[in-house]
Amino acid sequence: CGLVKNEGGKLVRRWGTAERGLVSWYLDPLPTNCVPAEFCAGSGGAGYPKWCRSPRGDLGYFNLAIFLGSCTYNCLFCQNFSFKTMLRQGGPVAGPEELAEEADERVGCACYFGGDPSSQMPFVLSSARALRERAEREGRLLRICLETNLNQHPKDLEEVGRICLESGGGIKADLKCWSEEMLYALSGVRTRVPYQNFERLSRLHAKRPEVPFLRASTLLVPGYVDEEEVRALASFIADLDPTIPYVLLAFHPLHWMGDLPYTRREEAERYLALCKKEGLVKVRIGNPWLLR
Repeated sequence: CGLVKNEGGKLVRRWGTAERGLVSWYLDPLPTNCVPAEFCAGSGGAGYPKWCRSPRGDLGYFNLAIFLGSCTYNCLFCQNFSFKTMLRQGGPVAGPEELAEEADERVGCACYFGGDPSSQMPFVLSSARALRERAEREGRLLRICLETNLNQHPKDLEEVGRICLESGGGIKADLKCWSEEMLYALSGVRTRVPYQNFERLSRLHAKRPEVPFLRASTLLVPGYVDEEEVRALASFIADLDPTIPYVLLAFHPLHWMGDLPYTRREEAERYLALCKKEGLVKVRIGNPWLLR
């Protein structure tokens, strides 16, 4: 992740501690273009009136988009590789209270992404608590969301999961593929931790059916994330809970995979039908305008 260095034989975390994170942020008008927008409260109106301010979501409010400058993967197709510049420069750096100050009365939700929050969970937890404490103190609704590859310690994930659940937010899992071999080829990591964590989080999903807590997405990388990978992922999710929203994302050439083609419409629509056949009831193509 680039956050830890060796000092005299001891591993020292430079950033991503409870006190300071390698992080930047901006305000994004609601509704946003977040992947599970139609299933959430802030952008889609799910759970009105308890979890949002109108049947169409928090129109006129903002999402505080919190970008973490580090990651636990090294994806060849990374869509947000600017985080690597933050790592090289060692900034910007901020504390949890600075983030909380940004979440004023204009802000309806806060979403951690990156990079990936999994690499800075102590900071994610401390800042999420600070955000919630300010909102509760001022009597305001503030949803907390996380977009993550789920490659983190389950204890940290379950703790932030409870914060998201209780706030009306959720966790969007970025499931790259199913097979460990493909994950290693695309992202440089061999692990089953994300799928084990997804299974753990699925137990929270039924606790708040009006706003889906757990959501998932997969980028359809041509020649790599194929029918076999998608079928296995869809089956895995459906076996846990068929109501978990699942979004298929069209690929566009970027980063080290800039020479690959765009996802073909025919393939994406076939994978969509396949997911429905596996039993998923809330599945869609998230960015159809990129299909060719």
